[in-house]
Amino acid sequence: MDKFPITKEGYAALEKELHTLKTIRRPEITEAIAVAREHGDLKENAEYHAAREQQSFNEGRIQELESVIGHAQIIDPSAMSGDTVKFGARVTVVDEDTDVEETLTIVGEYETDTSAGKISITAPVSRALIGKRAGDSVEVRTPKGLRTYEVLAVKYK
Repeated sequence: MDKFPITKEGYAALEKELHTLKTIRRPEITEAIAVAREHGDLKENAEYHAAREQQSFNEGRIQELESVIGHAQIIDPSAMSGDTVKFGARVTVVDEDTDVEETLTIVGEYETDTSAGKISITAPVSRALIGKRAGDSVEVRTPKGLRTYEVLAVKYK
Protein backbone atom coordinates (compact mmCIF):
# COMPACT_ATOMS: atom_id res chain seq x y z
CA MET A 1 0.00 0.00 0.00
CA ASP A 2 1.38 3.38 -1.02
CA LYS A 3 1.09 6.56 0.99
CA PHE A 4 -2.21 8.34 0.49
CA PRO A 5 -3.30 11.87 1.35
CA ILE A 6 -5.55 12.65 4.30
CA THR A 7 -6.45 15.86 6.11
CA LYS A 8 -5.54 16.45 9.76
CA GLU A 9 -9.22 16.17 10.67
CA GLY A 10 -9.61 12.90 8.80
CA TYR A 11 -6.51 11.45 10.44
CA ALA A 12 -7.76 12.47 13.88
CA ALA A 13 -11.13 10.83 13.19
CA LEU A 14 -9.43 7.56 12.20
CA GLU A 15 -7.27 7.63 15.34
CA LYS A 16 -10.35 8.28 17.48
CA GLU A 17 -12.22 5.37 15.88
CA LEU A 18 -9.22 3.07 16.41
CA HIS A 19 -8.95 4.11 20.05
CA THR A 20 -12.68 3.47 20.58
CA LEU A 21 -12.51 0.03 18.95
CA LYS A 22 -9.52 -1.00 21.07
CA THR A 23 -10.45 0.47 24.44
CA ILE A 24 -14.25 0.32 24.47
CA ARG A 25 -15.60 -2.10 21.86
CA ARG A 26 -12.98 -4.83 22.32
CA PRO A 27 -13.61 -5.19 26.11
CA GLU A 28 -17.40 -5.05 25.56
CA ILE A 29 -17.22 -7.87 23.03
CA THR A 30 -14.89 -9.92 25.23
CA GLU A 31 -17.39 -9.56 28.09
CA ALA A 32 -20.29 -10.56 25.80
CA ILE A 33 -18.39 -13.71 24.75
CA ALA A 34 -17.68 -14.61 28.38
CA VAL A 35 -21.35 -14.16 29.34
CA ALA A 36 -22.51 -16.21 26.35
CA ARG A 37 -20.08 -19.02 27.24
CA GLU A 38 -21.69 -19.28 30.66
CA HIS A 39 -24.98 -20.21 29.00
CA GLY A 40 -23.66 -23.62 28.08
CA ASP A 41 -23.58 -25.49 24.75
CA LEU A 42 -21.69 -23.27 22.31
CA LYS A 43 -22.90 -25.10 19.18
CA GLU A 44 -26.44 -23.78 19.51
CA ASN A 45 -25.69 -20.58 21.41
CA ALA A 46 -26.78 -17.69 19.17
CA GLU A 47 -25.47 -15.05 21.59
CA TYR A 48 -22.02 -16.62 21.50
CA HIS A 49 -21.94 -16.80 17.70
CA ALA A 50 -23.18 -13.20 17.40
CA ALA A 51 -20.51 -11.98 19.83
CA ARG A 52 -17.80 -13.90 17.96
CA GLU A 53 -18.98 -12.36 14.69
CA GLN A 54 -18.80 -8.89 16.27
CA GLN A 55 -15.33 -9.71 17.54
CA SER A 56 -14.21 -10.76 14.07
CA PHE A 57 -15.60 -7.57 12.51
CA ASN A 58 -14.04 -5.39 15.23
CA GLU A 59 -10.61 -6.98 14.93
CA GLY A 60 -10.74 -6.70 11.13
CA ARG A 61 -11.58 -3.02 11.37
CA ILE A 62 -8.75 -2.49 13.88
CA GLN A 63 -6.27 -4.09 11.46
CA GLU A 64 -7.60 -1.99 8.58
CA LEU A 65 -7.34 1.26 10.57
CA GLU A 66 -3.82 0.45 11.78
CA SER A 67 -2.74 -0.12 8.18
CA VAL A 68 -4.45 3.03 6.94
CA ILE A 69 -2.98 5.18 9.72
CA GLY A 70 0.46 3.72 9.03
CA HIS A 71 0.27 4.68 5.35
CA ALA A 72 -1.36 8.09 5.71
CA GLN A 73 0.30 11.26 4.49
CA ILE A 74 -1.22 14.13 6.46
CA ILE A 75 -1.80 17.27 4.42
CA ASP A 76 -2.95 20.51 6.03
CA PRO A 77 -5.17 22.39 3.55
CA SER A 78 -5.04 25.54 5.72
CA ALA A 79 -1.35 25.83 4.85
CA MET A 80 -2.15 25.75 1.14
CA SER A 81 -3.08 28.56 -1.16
CA GLY A 82 -3.56 29.29 -4.81
CA ASP A 83 -6.34 29.42 -7.31
CA THR A 84 -6.09 25.93 -8.77
CA VAL A 85 -7.94 22.90 -7.46
CA LYS A 86 -5.84 20.39 -5.56
CA PHE A 87 -6.20 18.12 -2.53
CA GLY A 88 -7.94 19.87 0.36
CA ALA A 89 -9.60 22.53 -1.78
CA ARG A 90 -13.15 23.72 -1.14
CA VAL A 91 -14.53 24.03 -4.64
CA THR A 92 -17.81 25.71 -5.46
CA VAL A 93 -19.24 24.41 -8.73
CA VAL A 94 -22.45 24.82 -10.63
CA ASP A 95 -24.02 22.07 -12.72
CA GLU A 96 -24.39 23.76 -16.10
CA ASP A 97 -27.46 21.67 -16.98
CA THR A 98 -29.48 22.21 -13.79
CA ASP A 99 -27.90 25.43 -12.40
CA VAL A 100 -27.56 23.66 -9.03
CA GLU A 101 -24.64 25.06 -7.08
CA GLU A 102 -22.69 22.99 -4.54
CA THR A 103 -19.50 23.26 -2.55
CA LEU A 104 -17.26 20.21 -2.47
CA THR A 105 -14.16 19.57 -0.39
CA ILE A 106 -11.60 17.21 -1.90
CA VAL A 107 -10.41 14.82 0.82
CA GLY A 108 -8.79 11.40 1.22
CA GLU A 109 -10.55 8.12 0.52
CA TYR A 110 -11.08 7.27 4.18
CA GLU A 111 -12.73 10.56 5.12
CA THR A 112 -15.29 10.80 2.32
CA ASP A 113 -18.73 11.99 3.42
CA THR A 114 -20.87 12.96 0.46
CA SER A 115 -23.68 14.23 2.70
CA ALA A 116 -21.20 16.81 4.06
CA GLY A 117 -19.82 17.62 0.60
CA LYS A 118 -16.54 15.77 1.19
CA ILE A 119 -15.57 13.80 -1.90
CA SER A 120 -12.66 11.45 -2.38
CA ILE A 121 -9.61 12.54 -4.32
CA THR A 122 -10.17 9.38 -6.40
CA ALA A 123 -13.79 10.23 -7.31
CA PRO A 124 -14.42 11.07 -10.98
CA VAL A 125 -15.57 14.61 -10.11
CA SER A 126 -12.41 15.26 -8.06
CA ARG A 127 -10.14 13.91 -10.77
CA ALA A 128 -11.84 16.16 -13.32
CA LEU A 129 -11.52 19.23 -11.08
CA ILE A 130 -7.83 18.82 -10.17
CA GLY A 131 -5.79 21.58 -11.78
CA LYS A 132 -8.82 23.69 -12.78
CA ARG A 133 -9.45 27.34 -11.83
CA ALA A 134 -12.53 29.49 -11.29
CA GLY A 135 -14.25 29.96 -14.65
CA ASP A 136 -13.13 26.59 -16.05
CA SER A 137 -15.67 24.01 -17.16
CA VAL A 138 -15.25 20.26 -16.81
CA GLU A 139 -17.14 17.28 -18.16
CA VAL A 140 -17.51 14.34 -15.84
CA ARG A 141 -18.94 10.91 -16.55
CA THR A 142 -21.03 10.06 -13.49
CA PRO A 143 -23.51 7.27 -12.73
CA LYS A 144 -26.22 9.77 -13.78
CA GLY A 145 -24.52 10.31 -17.13
CA LEU A 146 -22.28 13.00 -18.55
CA ARG A 147 -22.36 16.18 -16.40
CA THR A 148 -20.78 19.54 -17.06
CA TYR A 149 -19.67 21.69 -14.15
CA GLU A 150 -18.30 25.21 -14.05
CA VAL A 151 -15.85 26.04 -11.28
CA LEU A 152 -17.06 29.16 -9.48
CA ALA A 153 -14.54 29.41 -6.63
CA VAL A 154 -11.52 27.63 -5.16
CA LYS A 155 -10.66 28.15 -1.49
CA TYR A 156 -8.44 26.59 1.10
CA LYS A 157 -9.50 26.63 4.76
